[in-house]
Amino acid sequence: MSVSVRPLPPALAEKARKELFEDPGRLASDLQHIKDWIAKQPHLRARTDDQWLLAFLRGCKFSLERTKEKLDLYYSVRTTAPELFKTHYTDPLFEEMLSLGAFVILPKAPAPDAPLVSIIRPGRYDPSKYNIMDLFAVTNTLMRILLVDNDNVIVAGGQSILDLEGATMSHFLQMTPSVMKKMVVMGQDASPFRMKGNHYLNTPPGFETIFNAVKGLLNEKNRTRLYVHNKNYEELYKYIPQESLPAEYGGKAGTIDEITDYWRAKVKEYGTWLDEDLQFGTDESKRPGKPKTAEDMFGVEGSFRQLEFD
Repeated sequence: MSVSVRPLPPALAEKARKELFEDPGRLASDLQHIKDWIAKQPHLRARTDDQWLLAFLRGCKFSLERTKEKLDLYYSVRTTAPELFKTHYTDPLFEEMLSLGAFVILPKAPAPDAPLVSIIRPGRYDPSKYNIMDLFAVTNTLMRILLVDNDNVIVAGGQSILDLEGATMSHFLQMTPSVMKKMVVMGQDASPFRMKGNHYLNTPPGFETIFNAVKGLLNEKNRTRLYVHNKNYEELYKYIPQESLPAEYGGKAGTIDEITDYWRAKVKEYGTWLDEDLQFGTDESKRPGKPKTAEDMFGVEGSFRQLEFD
């Protein structure tokens, strides 16, 4: 059996072997096993291209059972929380959100086998005009492209910088418990991405309430990978080299506008692939056993209206 996947550069191949237990000799049979399993699931409409399935195998350290669980959960989230995927790349809102530079992924990792870095800047969007879900839907599109386009983020993982400069009470009020639960389930449980660090900059008063709520939803491993630097950029640079960051953060990785242009072109390149991707998900009425519902998966509601901001 032959497989259609990109060969890894030496440094990443060694990391995949040591940390993810990747065995090139077993790859074809592992992929076929997952494809055979998908074909037998009456409720599941899933992509079966090799590079896509390989991302999930790597994200689950080649445990076939965990890979099946994660794939099933990923497509269940797409069905039960469609708002996480609502903004298609052809929607004018997509270009608006992209242009704001509220979310960027650095195209190159700081080193050949280092985690990829993303920067989230919610203060860049007007909360009276846009919602956090608008931003997350655009983020999800770029993340899907990453799954098949970038080996660094799958093998070495990712680090995120949440820069809260300019974030207001109105931004925080959009982060309801339900929204947070959906983001955590999608990012931590349903996605094959491995987060190696979440770094918080320019944290405003009241941030601790949101931070503690998110922390409570994370698993133990990810709770230990949260770093609050506030305005201590030197502390951030110990984890992410300054020169690998955009010019706005004192680095040499280009400006955020230039990085946004890169992603604009990448989305166009993957246009047909993204169009195809609309068909995938689950039909919960055909699921063997109990259908999954949004209430089952994300059953929390409420808000943080008791927050006090200076």
